[in-house]
Amino acid sequence: MKMNARTLLAATALAAAALATTGCAVVRGQESAGAYVDDTATTTAVKAKFVEDKTVDAGAIKVETLNGTVQLSGFAKSNAEKAQAEYLARNTKGVRSVRNDIIVRP
Repeated sequence: MKMNARTLLAATALAAAALATTGCAVVRGQESAGAYVDDTATTTAVKAKFVEDKTVDAGAIKVETLNGTVQLSGFAKSNAEKAQAEYLARNTKGVRSVRNDIIVRP
């Protein structure tokens, strides 16, 4: 009985050590847990700027962030709205680059 308890304890310790050293990839091995938290904060900050700006329809534009690269998608009513969304995203803390895939649809 003691042998089984020791084996279980050793297996648990090895599993915990393996999880601690792998870095826990969050999205299909693309980023670490820390990078995921940073990207989530960046996405939230960009969306908040969209809500504050009256020229950008925050509900029509989707924001996703991966390793500091922000991707904008969705629809804008004009080229000016598309450009303003990109400007706001580029000038947000934590943004390394912006991929603007917004489609202008009047």
